[in-house]
Amino acid sequence: MIVRRKNIRLSREKYVGKRIYFITICTEERRRIFQDSAHANALIAELRRVAARMNVLVHAFCVMPDHVHVLVEGKEANTDLLKFVTQWKQGTGYVLRQELPPRFWQRRFYDCVLRRATDSESVAWYIWMNPVRKGIVKEPQAYPFSGSFTVEWPRAMPVERTWVPPWKSAAGTR
Repeated sequence: MIVRRKNIRLSREKYVGKRIYFITICTEERRRIFQDSAHANALIAELRRVAARMNVLVHAFCVMPDHVHVLVEGKEANTDLLKFVTQWKQGTGYVLRQELPPRFWQRRFYDCVLRRATDSESVAWYIWMNPVRKGIVKEPQAYPFSGSFTVEWPRAMPVERTWVPPWKSAAGTR
C-alpha cells in the first residue's frame, strides 16, 4: 500500500528571493541528538558555513536537543530557501556521519514566510525563548546553542514577544 504524504510546501517561487522565513526542523523520531554539545556546535558551524555560501542571513537560531529553529532571510533575488535547507541538512549529515545514523533529520520541515519584516524581532525572541519555555535555562542568554549571525547576541529582551507559529496554538510549545 502506497501512503501519499500531504504536500505542506508553498509554490516553488515562494522559496526564492529576498524573503524572511521561520523554520523548524526536527530530528527523526525526535531523537535527542543535539543534547550532545559537540553535535549542537557542529550543527551551528555548518549553519554558518552553508548560510554564507548560499547568501542567507541567519537572524536567529536555537538548537534544541531534538529540533532546531532558525529565522533566515534571503540576501539576493535568487536565494533559494529549499536548496539552503537541503544543503544544511546534507552538510550536517556529512559532518556527523561517523557519530549518527545516516538519516537523523525528519524528511520535512515546518516553515512560515513572514509577511512583514517588523515581525522579525518577535519571531527571533520566540526562537531564543524556546529553552526557557522548556525549562532548560531561566534566561535565554544562558543557553549556549542559540544566537544570531546578524545581530548582537545576547541582548536585552523587549517587553512584547508574543508571536506564536501559525501551526500552533498559543498554549502549545515546541
